[in-house]
Amino acid sequence: MGPSRVVYISCGPESLARDLKYFKKLGYQAKGAWMYDLFPQTEHVESIVLLSKLKSNKLKHINVELEMDEFDLTAVESKVTYEEIKDYVLKHSGLKVSNLYIAQIKQKYGIIERANCNLPKSENFKQSKCPPEKEAAIREALEYFKMI
Repeated sequence: MGPSRVVYISCGPESLARDLKYFKKLGYQAKGAWMYDLFPQTEHVESIVLLSKLKSNKLKHINVELEMDEFDLTAVESKVTYEEIKDYVLKHSGLKVSNLYIAQIKQKYGIIERANCNLPKSENFKQSKCPPEKEAAIREALEYFKMI
């Protein structure tokens, strides 16, 4: 019959393991498993497994449309930390840079930063600007990590 989904119920772990191997050969994949102890204080447990199968012979292609503005981080961006950027800058330029300076340069190049919960309460708060030599070093690091 080849259904796309199967709910498999087993009363024994040995038969479950055996049958799951068979289902795998048929192209099924376990999507979830639940165990129920219907006989407390015994070694018996009921297992329920949801198996799913992709019917690849009927599916020729999948159309997917992605808008870049739906993503707020690139894959590299999500993996590169401020500490890694600081280490790169120190190693390649000998300059120490702060998280604030890195955030300023990321913002300058359009890299979206998350909202800062620690914003100053006063309206006339003055924030130091990143010096040009540190900006150049941070920009080099962002280019190295393919963030810009």
